Amino acid sequence: MSVSVRVPTILRTYTDGQSEVSADGTTLAEVLDSLEASYAGIRARILDDDGKLRRFVNVYVGNDDVRFLDDLATPTPDGTQVSVIPAVAGG
Repeated sequence: MSVSVRVPTILRTYTDGQSEVSADGTTLAEVLDSLEASYAGIRARILDDDGKLRRFVNVYVGNDDVRFLDDLATPTPDGTQVSVIPAVAGG
Protein backbone atom coordinates (compact mmCIF):
# COMPACT_ATOMS: atom_id res chain seq x y z
CA MET A 1 0.00 0.00 0.00
CA SER A 2 1.42 3.34 -1.02
CA VAL A 3 0.65 6.43 1.02
CA SER A 4 1.81 10.02 0.95
CA VAL A 5 3.42 11.49 4.02
CA ARG A 6 3.36 15.22 4.75
CA VAL A 7 6.63 16.19 6.37
CA PRO A 8 6.88 19.22 8.68
CA THR A 9 9.55 21.82 7.97
CA ILE A 10 11.64 20.73 10.93
CA LEU A 11 12.02 17.19 9.52
CA ARG A 12 12.63 18.13 5.90
CA THR A 13 16.37 17.93 6.44
CA TYR A 14 15.82 14.15 6.31
CA THR A 15 13.80 14.29 3.07
CA ASP A 16 16.10 16.59 1.10
CA GLY A 17 13.65 19.45 1.59
CA GLN A 18 10.62 17.58 0.28
CA SER A 19 7.38 18.49 2.04
CA GLU A 20 5.60 15.35 0.89
CA VAL A 21 7.06 11.91 0.22
CA SER A 22 5.73 8.45 -0.61
CA ALA A 23 5.99 5.45 1.68
CA ASP A 24 4.65 1.92 1.80
CA GLY A 25 2.86 0.00 4.53
CA THR A 26 -0.49 -1.29 5.66
CA THR A 27 -0.12 0.20 9.14
CA LEU A 28 1.46 3.37 10.49
CA ALA A 29 4.33 1.32 11.96
CA GLU A 30 5.10 -0.11 8.51
CA VAL A 31 4.89 3.35 6.94
CA LEU A 32 7.42 4.65 9.48
CA ASP A 33 9.70 1.68 8.69
CA SER A 34 9.42 2.52 4.99
CA LEU A 35 10.24 6.17 5.71
CA GLU A 36 13.28 5.13 7.72
CA ALA A 37 14.51 2.93 4.84
CA SER A 38 14.36 5.90 2.47
CA TYR A 39 15.23 8.72 4.86
CA ALA A 40 17.53 7.39 7.58
CA GLY A 41 17.06 8.99 10.97
CA ILE A 42 13.54 10.33 10.49
CA ARG A 43 11.82 7.60 12.55
CA ALA A 44 13.86 8.51 15.63
CA ARG A 45 12.42 12.02 15.43
CA ILE A 46 8.88 10.64 15.44
CA LEU A 47 9.25 7.71 17.87
CA ASP A 48 10.92 7.68 21.27
CA ASP A 49 13.46 5.13 22.55
CA ASP A 50 10.59 2.81 23.56
CA GLY A 51 9.20 2.85 20.02
CA LYS A 52 6.16 4.95 20.94
CA LEU A 53 5.07 8.20 19.34
CA ARG A 54 6.92 11.09 20.88
CA ARG A 55 4.76 13.13 23.21
CA PHE A 56 5.02 16.33 21.18
CA VAL A 57 4.54 14.81 17.75
CA ASN A 58 1.03 14.34 16.38
CA VAL A 59 0.43 11.93 13.54
CA TYR A 60 -2.75 11.84 11.50
CA VAL A 61 -3.96 9.19 9.09
CA GLY A 62 -6.36 11.05 6.89
CA ASN A 63 -8.00 13.53 9.25
CA ASP A 64 -7.76 11.35 12.34
CA ASP A 65 -5.22 11.56 15.17
CA VAL A 66 -3.77 8.05 15.51
CA ARG A 67 -3.74 8.37 19.31
CA PHE A 68 -7.53 8.08 19.14
CA LEU A 69 -7.35 5.17 16.71
CA ASP A 70 -4.94 2.23 16.98
CA ASP A 71 -1.74 4.27 17.45
CA LEU A 72 1.08 2.63 15.44
CA ALA A 73 -1.24 -0.22 14.41
CA THR A 74 -3.59 2.24 12.67
CA PRO A 75 -4.33 0.95 9.17
CA THR A 76 -3.04 3.06 6.28
CA PRO A 77 -5.25 2.36 3.26
CA ASP A 78 -3.72 2.70 -0.18
CA GLY A 79 -3.61 6.34 -1.27
CA THR A 80 -4.26 7.80 2.16
CA GLN A 81 -2.30 10.75 3.49
CA VAL A 82 -0.27 10.59 6.69
CA SER A 83 0.58 13.91 8.32
CA VAL A 84 3.31 14.40 10.88
CA ILE A 85 2.71 17.56 12.89
CA PRO A 86 4.96 18.65 15.73
CA ALA A 87 3.13 20.27 18.63
CA VAL A 88 3.80 23.94 19.13
CA ALA A 89 3.93 25.45 22.58
CA GLY A 90 4.74 28.84 23.83
CA GLY A 91 3.68 31.51 26.18
